[in-house]
Amino acid sequence: MTGASPGPTAAPAAPARGGASAERMLATVRELAADVYTGRRIGTPGGRASAAWLADQLRTLGATVRLDEFEVAGVKELQATPTLTIGQQALVHRRDFAEQLTSAEIPVPGSGLLATAEAESWTGRWVAVEAADQQVVERACADKAAGLLVPRGVDEAGWMPKMIAGPPAGEIAVLSVRAGLYAGLARRAGETVTASIPLRTVATTGANVYGVFAAPTGSRLSVLLTAHFDGVGDDPQQRHPAAADNASGVAVVLEVARLLSAELPPAVGLAVALLDGEEAGARGSAHHAPQLAAGTFVLNVDGAARLGAAAAVEAGGPAELLLAAVDQAGRRTGVPLRAGPMASDNRRYAAAGLPAIGIGMGMPGYQTPAETPDKVEGRTLLAAAALIRATVDHLIETSAQLGETP
Repeated sequence: MTGASPGPTAAPAAPARGGASAERMLATVRELAADVYTGRRIGTPGGRASAAWLADQLRTLGATVRLDEFEVAGVKELQATPTLTIGQQALVHRRDFAEQLTSAEIPVPGSGLLATAEAESWTGRWVAVEAADQQVVERACADKAAGLLVPRGVDEAGWMPKMIAGPPAGEIAVLSVRAGLYAGLARRAGETVTASIPLRTVATTGANVYGVFAAPTGSRLSVLLTAHFDGVGDDPQQRHPAAADNASGVAVVLEVARLLSAELPPAVGLAVALLDGEEAGARGSAHHAPQLAAGTFVLNVDGAARLGAAAAVEAGGPAELLLAAVDQAGRRTGVPLRAGPMASDNRRYAAAGLPAIGIGMGMPGYQTPAETPDKVEGRTLLAAAALIRATVDHLIETSAQLGETP
């Protein structure tokens, strides 16, 4: 879940040195995007299966592994595919319309006439409004409207991205309609609208996967590599493979951990946290961050599918030395960097007072059925692995020069 844009096609980046394998990372992406994991939503059988598979991968790499469960409330879950018909036109879910997270549930289809916001009465009607703000919602509830239709854009492939965390459900049904379709609704006032929104809010249990390769000794350097493995989950009749967000980041973290663990200097600490619940409000990292020792350097990868003009980097907490290390790593590897928002797990670690950096290299197909493994570039995975590894190398060099944690 990042603000990094896929951007234009990247120029070839320097590959990670010392045996980094694009095919190994692509195999991890393909595995996590497979049907068996059903989009890896927190608390689902697919999510639990992906955590178990990742735990096995860390054990194979030589880590001491622990799974840590935590409770999460407020997750949005579709019980069936929402429906929307206007007149004789049946609209396609996530192409033409999508549920809003603030919507009241309509478990079975209900009908009402279509009206515009200027209509004298909204009672029993589906009303096309520009935004479902507080004033509009209050009137819709007072008038006992059937529901609200609001405009929404689509991505470059024509999809409406899926979300599973947000404001609590409201008292009125709200559906987003593709902006181009919404523009013609005023001319269709009086037609019958039939809709269902089988969307409920659930509480569930997530599980972080931790792997420790080496514990730091005394005041020596301690590095934590993180990436979230959860996705938004499949719809009842539609796959959401979640290959870019964030199977790609997980693949990079596993590969870098494999390489670093084979050559780690004595007394330097190295651990991995593969996090659940990022799509539900970064709950996994919020659970984990308070458990960490002060001074742990956190590098979070969220999206490494298509490097555009530059990798997005966000630093938080007391991260001056870590940011300097990333900057030096960019120079060493030739990976271009830019300051950019990374609304991901790195912010939870930074809020806990830890030096933390989030890195993103693009998410084509973000949170849609188009987010498939073929959208993930091997060269971008190599660039991300090179950047993370070179950052840790620089931290190790600095630590050795000072004789203590930088």
